[in-house]
Amino acid sequence: MTRSEKPSRKPIIAATVVTSVLTLVFGLTYRVLAARLGEDMATPGIPQAALDPLSLQIGDWTGQEVPIDEAIVRATDTDAHLSRRYSRHNGMESVSFYLACGVKARDLMPHRPEVCYTGNGWTLTDRRSVELPLSDGRTLPCNVLQFSRGALNTRMVVVLDYYIVDGQYCRDVSLLRSKAWRGSGAVRYVVQVQITAAATETVTADSAAKLVCGFGVDSASTVAHLFEDDAKGPGPGSIPAASR
Repeated sequence: MTRSEKPSRKPIIAATVVTSVLTLVFGLTYRVLAARLGEDMATPGIPQAALDPLSLQIGDWTGQEVPIDEAIVRATDTDAHLSRRYSRHNGMESVSFYLACGVKARDLMPHRPEVCYTGNGWTLTDRRSVELPLSDGRTLPCNVLQFSRGALNTRMVVVLDYYIVDGQYCRDVSLLRSKAWRGSGAVRYVVQVQITAAATETVTADSAAKLVCGFGVDSASTVAHLFEDDAKGPGPGSIPAASR
């Protein structure tokens, strides 16, 4: 092969340079977001008692408390959390309800179903973004995810996941990211809600999806009310701005 026939290394060098630049940019972006979401550490957290007003009776759903392992609570590093099981029709239909909230937005961002479930051996088999109409005229944007586990005796669960960021419903962390760019004080509080139903021999995956969506609609306004800014004065379960 003559010198003129030797392959040029310029494309390889250019690709390496571009990759290095992109890695640097994305790395800096992540650090900036993490820093901005972590600002205002002196802001008081949300007290656990702020979740107490959430009723055990929501529509025709009746709830009961479900203890959370302390190791899981420490891992989430959230200000306040709540775990319950709600059922109706004499227990024939039931969902697991988990709520976590805090003022440190970056602590809630990593704990998403698609991260935590797959990290614990589940396989994501379906994901849909839906808009659920609420009775107050608003809509609830959320993700409905389906996970399976096991080969012979396959287990399957359906999870509805959404956030409330300063009173605004959102289906993912995109709103958190956009607020992070605005700097300190842009995020006052973040709430993450997960509603889970298991598919069984008598409950299909479609039925489980209908259950989590049904409870999501029934409970969304009640959950949001706990964190509303009440311009007319503190309402039941509301968190004063100074506590956020």
